[in-house]
Amino acid sequence: MLRRSIKKNAFAYIPNNKVKLIRGGIAYFELLQRIISQAKDTIHLQVYIYDEDETGKKIAEALIAAAKRQVKVYLLADGYASQSLSAAFIQYLQDGGVNFRYFDPLFKGNNFYFGRRLHHKIVVVDTDIAMVGGINISNHYNDLPGSPAWLDFALFTEGPIVKDLCVLCWETWKGFKADTEVEPCNPRRLKLDIKPDEIADVRIRRNDWVRRKNQISKTYIEIMVGAQSHISILCSYFLPGAVMRRTIKRAVRRGVKIKVIMAGKSDLVVAKNAERYMYDWLLRNKVEIYEYQHNILHGKIAVSDCQWMTIGSYNVNDISAYASIELNLDIKNPSFSKHVEQTLEEIIANDCTPITLESHKRTKNIFKQFFRWGSFELFRLGFHVFTFYFRQQN
Repeated sequence: MLRRSIKKNAFAYIPNNKVKLIRGGIAYFELLQRIISQAKDTIHLQVYIYDEDETGKKIAEALIAAAKRQVKVYLLADGYASQSLSAAFIQYLQDGGVNFRYFDPLFKGNNFYFGRRLHHKIVVVDTDIAMVGGINISNHYNDLPGSPAWLDFALFTEGPIVKDLCVLCWETWKGFKADTEVEPCNPRRLKLDIKPDEIADVRIRRNDWVRRKNQISKTYIEIMVGAQSHISILCSYFLPGAVMRRTIKRAVRRGVKIKVIMAGKSDLVVAKNAERYMYDWLLRNKVEIYEYQHNILHGKIAVSDCQWMTIGSYNVNDISAYASIELNLDIKNPSFSKHVEQTLEEIIANDCTPITLESHKRTKNIFKQFFRWGSFELFRLGFHVFTFYFRQQN
């Protein structure tokens, strides 16, 4: 056992990491199963939603198979979002050798839950490879017959940054206790077939209001303040707070072109109506809006000037900023950033509808606007009480 903190790397980029953008769906889950099957020592899987469906069962089988090979497997799921897991399924995991537990809130009882939620999605295998993004373990994020995956992404990485991600997983698993003792994170440096232009500087970024972490929020401010030409954002629940709105406005005044890809249809109706209430402000301030039409949009990416980018679990809204534990990776590599931006441009061209002032006005009437205003106020104030929930009785 050893004591190690990643505080020294809180703002530092770690060089010489191999990176690859992975789209959600079958590509992600096939890769996830493959790296689990290749694990030799340790697997950390930490996720917001783990569903007991076909996808969840397949990943459970892969984790149990790894445990039977004497791999130490640790599965941490959010205590609220994954509470539908049955006791039988959890027992199945534990009987198979998987170390399972829920992320603990600040306070909980039989009928209530109070405390921030574990919103990040990460897998670390053998301190050699990791994936960080917005993809949960659920059929929604997988390609199934007649049901394409929700749009989401993860960053696959191999290199020195994975050691710090391993330490973060241990700290999270053990509850962020002071002087946390963590197991050694000793990488073997696997040799994987990844292009040389996918080698990048990477840094870990976190938000956790209880522990005074607001690094991802600062990353988005850096993107807005530092951009010289253009910014491309893909965000599932784009509701920037007052500080971010001021920063966006200043960036546009400097001549920065900002594109935002948002959901055309959303899994959260309140969030979508709140976004549409904000369309007036965004369009007045010359922010380009594109609604994704193919399916539910759930990804979270921002690219600045084709120079650097961020990807992870963080949505641009006050709930991610103040009420959840979030994890992003920032990547500095112009070639890779350009590739990611081109991916976003293809999504805009093939799967999005542009929203203009004229087209937006055609969707408005006094009743819709009142409902959108109400949704906006509910969502805007929601982060104050977002971490308090009454449990539904089974």
